[in-house]
Amino acid sequence: MLEGIETGYEKKFDFPFRDAPPEKVYVLASVPRSGSTFLSHLLWRTGCLGAPLEYLNFLPGGHYGFASNSPREQTEIWESVLHRRTSPNGVFGIKCFPLLISLLFRSNPQLYSQATAMLMPSDRSARVVRLRRRDRLAHAISFARATRSGIWRQEQEPQDGITVDYSRAAVDQAMGELDRAETGWDPLFDTLRVEPLTLWHEDVVDRPEDAVRKVAEFLNVQIEPSAAVAVPEVRKQAQSDSQLWAERYQAEG
Repeated sequence: MLEGIETGYEKKFDFPFRDAPPEKVYVLASVPRSGSTFLSHLLWRTGCLGAPLEYLNFLPGGHYGFASNSPREQTEIWESVLHRRTSPNGVFGIKCFPLLISLLFRSNPQLYSQATAMLMPSDRSARVVRLRRRDRLAHAISFARATRSGIWRQEQEPQDGITVDYSRAAVDQAMGELDRAETGWDPLFDTLRVEPLTLWHEDVVDRPEDAVRKVAEFLNVQIEPSAAVAVPEVRKQAQSDSQLWAERYQAEG
């Protein structure tokens, strides 16, 4: 967890405890730096579309990094979030990256089987919302700068912003990693014959209400304005240094 920063995983943001299993489940499938946190909080804020965060992220330093070496604790966390993070109308959402799924397969095959059986059933009933970015260069720069600086959220930035030394090699490496991560979803969707609802980050930022409507319609969920909940604000990080990186990269051809 990030010290002094509300990320949404805190207990005070739980929905009322639910005894019954979720009635409707969906996956927010994405890759790092695609704007998935912004979208997940938009959907969560409705109070009708679950709270799709990274509940299977057990990487050291991650949200549940304390359980990185404990399959038992990982399973307990998973079973707990199903009760605490399912919205009152029975909808449960989870945000996933291909890397997290592959790591879970290797480190905790029992939980992997349990979770994927619910999230990606073999009867073609899986519901997947896929978030992508059109601007590959901006995406790669965002990932490269965050990786090099360790700054992943606006709340981590100093007041005067952050400057990261430019590296074309870092951008190229980031672009390759992101491309591989994106294609990592395709075999799974093909195998399960899943047709995801694809949203683009740029459209979500420009028309957030439209994105929420599309997801609700895709899941056949009625949005009730009275069900809205307060969630942590997702603030946009400073863009000036990123723009300088983009200009220099393009100038280099």
